[in-house]
Amino acid sequence: MERRYRLTGPADFQRVRRTGTSYSHPLFVAVVCASDLPAVRIGVSASRTLGSAVRRNRAKRRLREAFRPFMAEVRGGWDLVVIARPALLDAEWPDVQAAVRSVLKRSGLQRSG
Repeated sequence: MERRYRLTGPADFQRVRRTGTSYSHPLFVAVVCASDLPAVRIGVSASRTLGSAVRRNRAKRRLREAFRPFMAEVRGGWDLVVIARPALLDAEWPDVQAAVRSVLKRSGLQRSG
């Protein structure tokens, strides 16, 4: 995922977590908050409950890659924080992609048609 589509600062993560609306799935939780920017930005997080740094980094890479093909379909002006859950590490790739599609649709961020 391109750098311009990422949330990087701790203040941005805190703002989205504090003021956003959350949408949960067994594989991850997505918190969505409106922003003033024209593009959508995504921040990925993984807590220590997932295990070692290797496992946490793998979970974050999987989530970034799962969201990447959907970036063109997402309406601009939103910030997302995606928090990995332990089931993500054992999930099959098509299930991860279906989860992303489902959460984007439920949140209303996916452009129609």
